[in-house]
Amino acid sequence: MIESSVLFQKKFMATLFTKNIQFSRLVKADGTLREFNFRKHSDSQGGILFSVDVCDLRNNRIIFKMQHKETAWRIVQTPLPEWVVKNEHIFNDLIEEELKNAS
Repeated sequence: MIESSVLFQKKFMATLFTKNIQFSRLVKADGTLREFNFRKHSDSQGGILFSVDVCDLRNNRIIFKMQHKETAWRIVQTPLPEWVVKNEHIFNDLIEEELKNAS
């Protein structure tokens, strides 16, 4: 009898679902329309980052991260091509728009 009651006991685990946000947008950069791919993920301290990747004219993949600092999303690492850095404010707007629509 004791064995059968143990079999019917259920342990419930708390499951936390986080929405995966991934999107692509076309942005005119350096005179060329380019596809920028964005992906949301967490850093080691629990903060939110977006990794962004795009191809240059030679099809080399450029990958960088953006982090929310103060009031806007900012590029974390450098050096990057000037045409990427110049469009930081556009990337900020795209991320904010996507986060607003995802809610």
